[in-house]
Parts: sequence; C-alpha cells; structure tokens
Amino acid sequence: MLANYARECSAEKFDDSGLALQDVVNEIGRRLGFVVTNGRYRGVSGQPGFDGLWLSPDGHSLIVEVKKTDAYRISLETSAGYRTSLIRLQRLTEDRSSFLFVVGREDTGEFEAQVRGSKYAWDVRLISVEALCRLVRLKEEVEDPATVRRIHSILVPQEFTKVDGIIDLVFTAAEEVREADEPDEDDDEPTTRKPKFVPVSFHDACAARVAAHLGSKLVRRSRATYDSPDSSLTVICAVSREHPAPGGASFWYAFHPHQREALKKGARSFVAFGCGSEAVVLLIPFQDFDKWLVGMNMTKKEDREYWHVHVFDENQKYVLHRKKGQQRIDLTKYLLPRV
Repeated sequence: MLANYARECSAEKFDDSGLALQDVVNEIGRRLGFVVTNGRYRGVSGQPGFDGLWLSPDGHSLIVEVKKTDAYRISLETSAGYRTSLIRLQRLTEDRSSFLFVVGREDTGEFEAQVRGSKYAWDVRLISVEALCRLVRLKEEVEDPATVRRIHSILVPQEFTKVDGIIDLVFTAAEEVREADEPDEDDDEPTTRKPKFVPVSFHDACAARVAAHLGSKLVRRSRATYDSPDSSLTVICAVSREHPAPGGASFWYAFHPHQREALKKGARSFVAFGCGSEAVVLLIPFQDFDKWLVGMNMTKKEDREYWHVHVFDENQKYVLHRKKGQQRIDLTKYLLPRV
C-alpha cells in the first residue's frame, strides 16, 4: 500500500501531494529499520527544514529530502545548511551524516548531473521512490542483521571503483532468501531423517492469526520479525512444513541469537511457530521459551549460529523435543484456537 500511495503522489496532481509523499517516504524509512524523525512540511525561520532525519542502527544519519520531480533545480546549498544547523544543535556529526534525495520518478538524469558537478558529490545519494520500495521488499525477505546493514549501506555515499560491497549484498540476500527456516539435521538425532528442502512461506498468514488473537496490529519488519506500530509488542514468527514421524508428524525450526535479542527488548514478546500451515499455530510467551533454550541443540557455523527447535505432533499433543536427557516440553496449551 505504501508503494501504491507513493506512485499516486508522484503521478497525480492534488493539493499537497508533495507533503503526502514526504510522509510516505518517512514511513518507508521506518520499514527499512531507521529511527525516523519527520521533518517540517514548510520551512520555519531559524529551524532546519529537512523532510526527514533517518538514524541507522550503526549511528549514521541521513538527511532526507523528498522531491516529486527533478524538473526544478534543487538547492544543494540549502540542504548543506540543514546539516550545519543539525551539527550546531548536536543532533549529528559531519563525518557520520550524509544526504539522501528521494525522487518520485526514476528519470533523474538532470539532478544526477547537478550532483556530479557540485562539491557535494561525495555526500549525496539519490534514489527513486520505486527503488526505495524494492529495498523494503528485500529487507522483508531476509532476517540476518548483517544483510540489513548492507541494505542500509547502499543509501550511504561511498566510492564504487571497487564493487565488492554491492556484490556481497546481492549474494548474501539471495542466499538467505533461498534458505529454509528449517535447520540441518542434528548429529545426535540419528532416527530423525533430514528433510528434503522445500521452501515454505506462510509467515504473514500466521502473523495475521497472532495479531487477531492478541488484538494488536502487527507490521512485518523482516522475514520472521513482526512488531506493533508502537513497538510495544514483538513477535518472531517461524514456519515449517510437516515432516512424517513415527506416530505423527514433526516440525523443524531455526531460532537465531539476533531473534532472541530482539525479543528481549520488547515490552511484550512472543515466539509463534506455524506447524504445516497457518491453521496450527503455537504462540509462546518469550519468557517461557527463553528458559528452554539451554536444553536445545545448537549449530555453530562460521557465518551463523542457531538453536534447533523440534516440535512433534504426537496424536494432537504438541511436544518440544530437546537434547538427549533433557525434559520434553508439552506445548499443547500454547495452541491458538483452530481456524
């Protein structure tokens, strides 16, 4: 819907369409994981007049300017003045800030030439609204914070004689999108057959059930992470296809340390497991689930690590299997009412 709103603001003429586009772009910034301060709609004497100020998790600030078109010459000096004012107010530093111009249309040749010929060429990034929306879609398909950091870095000016950083983003994002949520087989589970890779993706359907049950809207932040608009509620939603198992079925999930950290920060936090489809969802308060992690198997690789979450359906009784010798946990009470 945000992408549709942005296209309407860019293509159609209506009162204050540029201001509406400013709001849409700032919300897109939030979906990308920036802490966003909305700018003013119109300038006020003595106050910096940026359209948005986006702070990345690594501390870099983007001074965002939103334009419906590049048909009119844009004053880079004015934008530079905003940064000077923000530095004076101690809201950012020069070495950890840059400009991001977001333009409603993709044909931006005139503005690109203007930037290249200015002294601000190494401080400015330019992106169309459509490309910004594509970045959000990419972010929503990945889960690894390192990949999200690479997405943020695309919006920061840098020298591109060497393109390794862009290649890293393309490669790691593609690899992560291809990965299933299901972990590799445990070495100490010889009776468990390693599942054939079959991608499953019903995260949104599970999240919709959780949202209805908790009575709160949930916004997708990444492939498996959702939170409420005010960030008071956080849910990690993992899904698994059904695997045949003696006496019933089993479901395999990977739970990552960065997901645990995200849940720790939430005022209300839950882990949701979709078992085969959105019809069967386990919704577990994080404070319960976190206590069980110590007894779970864990894979540690050079580039990632995760706990194995093995849930078995034993004649409609859902049980968490952990390491040999560890108590199994009956999860049946956490089932959402069936749809």
